Order: sequence, then C-alpha cells, then structure tokens
Amino acid sequence: MSVYDVAIVGGGPAGLTAALWLGRYLHSVVLVDSGDPRNWQTRGINGYLGLPGVTPAVLRGAGRDDARKWGAELVDGCVDLVVRDGEHFRVSLESGRLIESRRLLLAYGVKDIWPDIPGLEHCYGETAYHCPDCDGHQTRGKKTAVVGVGRKAVGLALDLATWTRELVVCTNGHDPGLTAPLLARLDALNIPVLVSRVRRMVNTDGRLTALELEDGMQLDCDLLFFSIGHYPADDLAQRLGCERNDEGCIVVDDRFETTVADVYAAGDITPGTQIALAAAAGGAKAAVAIHHSLLSPELRLV
Repeated sequence: MSVYDVAIVGGGPAGLTAALWLGRYLHSVVLVDSGDPRNWQTRGINGYLGLPGVTPAVLRGAGRDDARKWGAELVDGCVDLVVRDGEHFRVSLESGRLIESRRLLLAYGVKDIWPDIPGLEHCYGETAYHCPDCDGHQTRGKKTAVVGVGRKAVGLALDLATWTRELVVCTNGHDPGLTAPLLARLDALNIPVLVSRVRRMVNTDGRLTALELEDGMQLDCDLLFFSIGHYPADDLAQRLGCERNDEGCIVVDDRFETTVADVYAAGDITPGTQIALAAAAGGAKAAVAIHHSLLSPELRLV
C-alpha cells in the first residue's frame, strides 16, 4: 500500500481548497468525503468572491473538479477509525479500505442544532437561516424572528440589528434565560421576548409569512433566524486526543496544526467566523503549512 503525503477528512470548501493547494505543491493527496455537508439545503452561498449566490452543489462540484485537476484522489465514504502507526496515520473507512498518510487534515465541519418547529424544513435556506454573517443582509427592513434563549439569542438579535430593527425574540416555550443586563440590551432596541411555543411556521413555497404560537397569537414574520448551537460532524479529533474548546471546535495554532503532532484542522470545525469563504481560506493556509512541514531539510531555510 502506497503512503499518501496527506489524507484529508471532509470535502467542503476547507478540505477541497486544501486538496487543490497540496496538489499544486506536488504532494500525493487523498480526500475522504461523506457527502453530507452542513449547508446542503442552503439556496445560495453569499459573499463568496466572484461567485455571488452560488449553490452548495455547484461550488462543491467545481471544487471537486479543481482538486482532481491537481492530482487529488477523492473518495466518497466515511472514516471509521484513525490511528497513529509510527510516523504515519492509518485511516480506516467504513467500506473496509485502509489509507496510510504522513499528515492528516481534519475538515469535516459541524452540524447545526435545529429548534423543534414544524415547517422549518420547508423554509430553511429560503426564509429561515442560522448565520447572521452569511444571510443577515436578507433582513433589511423585514420583520424577523430570532429563535433561541439566553446570551445566544440576544447576540443574534444584536447582530441582525445591523440590518433591521423589526425584531422579536421567540424562546419557543423554553425559559428565556435572560439576565437583567441582557434584557436591558433588548429593551434598548425595543425588542420584545415571546415565550410561547411555536406551533408552526406559516409559509407559501418556502416564503415565511407568520409564526403561529400556541397561545393563539399569529406573529407576522418575513424571516426567521435561530441560534441553538452546533456540534462536530465527527468525533475523530476527540479520539485522536486533539484539544477542543467549550463548543467542541478543534484548537489550532497559527499554522493550523492541532495539539497532536502532524494533525491539522481547518474550516468550521476550528474556532472563528463560520463562513464558506473563511473555510476555504483556512484550507489554503493549512495546506501551505502542511507543505512546509513535509519539505526535506535541504529545502528549508532555518
């Protein structure tokens, strides 16, 4: 079995960009992709330079073509286990295939926790979102509901106030968990808090028109944003012993290397802004760092 220079787990913007750059550096690269990206239901990716509104499927397809062009091998499948064997990593796939590599890049991203609201699946990506950085611009002057509790909900509402002041926080039947200082921040912007559970999202072809609450109220609403939380899409980092922060994101240094030697991470699974363009940039930076780590001594200027 040949040993790859780099094995990448995850085929989103971070993983595919890293594969492209590593291929340009003439490294042998294999990328394993489960085919279940975080933003698959999003209608369009905003703010990606030169590709306004590009859909996740189109971006992923173009990225896969580019990665192959530069020599990366793409494998559709799921990683079952990764273990270190001396100087190499042994990556076992659920299919039974075994891959061996000198470096490992984790780019499998995160999954979002959705609120329990009937009809959300029909509106998500069209008039319901989770990321204010990516989609907050859509709220300009529109009636927007923020679903969540505590500091997360207040933070999301304040973020969206950049574009609209027609905001209301809905806790969907949960305890608001709001301290006096947090309530003061909402009061300063005249943002009310509704605690009744959302019975359903009223929509027409994915266009949200109202939230029907269990207390009988029907809240006129154009858009909905939620902030419940997210979790790693895989537990490989934990099993490898990589340090993670309180949100489960993998801690990396300025070279995108984790606390485990020769294991790197990029994309939404690392701390920081979770937008596609940042994930791609992280993948490129990680690839540059991995390349330098693989250079023979005679090619390094100490």
